[in-house]
Amino acid sequence: MKNSTILIAVGKDAPLDDLARKLETIRAIPARVDILLVGVVPHFPYYEIGAPPYGTTVTPPEWQDALSETKTALKAKQDEIETLLQQHDIDGGISVISADASQVSDIIAPHAMLCDIALVSEDLRETDFLFAQITHGILFRSPVGMILNAPDTQVLAQSKRVFVAWNPELHAARAVHQALPILRQAEEVTIGMVDPVMRTYRAGEDPGVDLAKWLSGHGCKVTIQQYPSGGRDIGRSILDRSKEIGADLVVMGAYSHSRARQAVFGGTTRTMIEQTEQAVFLAH
Repeated sequence: MKNSTILIAVGKDAPLDDLARKLETIRAIPARVDILLVGVVPHFPYYEIGAPPYGTTVTPPEWQDALSETKTALKAKQDEIETLLQQHDIDGGISVISADASQVSDIIAPHAMLCDIALVSEDLRETDFLFAQITHGILFRSPVGMILNAPDTQVLAQSKRVFVAWNPELHAARAVHQALPILRQAEEVTIGMVDPVMRTYRAGEDPGVDLAKWLSGHGCKVTIQQYPSGGRDIGRSILDRSKEIGADLVVMGAYSHSRARQAVFGGTTRTMIEQTEQAVFLAH
């Protein structure tokens, strides 16, 4: 991760202590940081606009007050973060997103495109829709991977054990490629497969062996494990197995099924995004 650019998305209520720990880890790598302060402006109440006879349009004063409060809070947080960057003597900067929640996905994507990896701060989970817009903007509209549930970002500097949730699909391969700098630094990489399908034309008679050879060529210490799900949710199975080996991080591909299907019926990606107990690296 040396000399890379790391995007950190935070909200206006992000604890400075948590951000300070992230910055200290990034400074030690060393890497550059691009902090993205995300704020949601109140939705404009079109249905409340007044148009008195022979007068100008009247915007509801309550909306103007709420908008002013949001901008003031974002400016205050921006000043605090700029001070924090100076204190930690770290190369980087801060940008501010101030928009309707539905626009955040489009706005965050260009920032993520010019970074090597993205981290989403835990405080952004407080608003489900905003959190979904941020994660989808990074995963679907940028070429980088995303890390969740890593308060001190120590997994970037040195992960002792990494669990790769593997299946021979494009999104899983992309995740492994994008996480390669982290995998190279890990003391041990476990390739874990839940209910693997052994097909000669797809993954060979022993799934995971080819991936293990490739990672070993990059200097990774690799082991292969195959697990039965026993009919349980695949996401929960991955979490349980990663805990068993004491993994610091799970690396996996995101959204093998469509977002709409995952939203309605659930799925492995949804389980891994919603959980907060295990640090996870996701890529699509």
